[in-house]
Amino acid sequence: MVVTVIALELLFVLLIVCLLCRAPYGVLANQPLGGGRRSDWREAQERAEQMLRDVLAEEEYRQLCRRGYLEVPSRSRPRRVYRIPRHQGQVKVYEGGVPIMALCVQPVDPVPDGDVVLMHKLMIEGNEEEYLRVANRFEPTLYGFIAIRPRGRV
Repeated sequence: MVVTVIALELLFVLLIVCLLCRAPYGVLANQPLGGGRRSDWREAQERAEQMLRDVLAEEEYRQLCRRGYLEVPSRSRPRRVYRIPRHQGQVKVYEGGVPIMALCVQPVDPVPDGDVVLMHKLMIEGNEEEYLRVANRFEPTLYGFIAIRPRGRV
């Protein structure tokens, strides 16, 4: 168990380092965000897709392509599953097949979709409680999801 947690933390650190080394639009070179070329962004998307294929198990990648989302089971709640969308959007949370909430965690700067999928997966697997703490929450209604007012705020 401890070895698994350490391995996941190392994988998460490696992912962050990879993301920082290839940030789009020259973010780390202090270039303006709008100054990048479209071909740079396309290359970043392609590298992110390749890393997604390398990190995910073959069945996980097939599920992501086929269904449009990746299911990540909770390690702390046996009936809970997180559905991470293929393209950026809210992560839906299900317990026993019933939607219980949607979560929103986004990077500050533009990041390719594949990197965002991995970010969610590794954060959930590496430290689910911290992921839930930082995420904006939305509760299900008959017509979609509405924001839940954070505790202590008016």
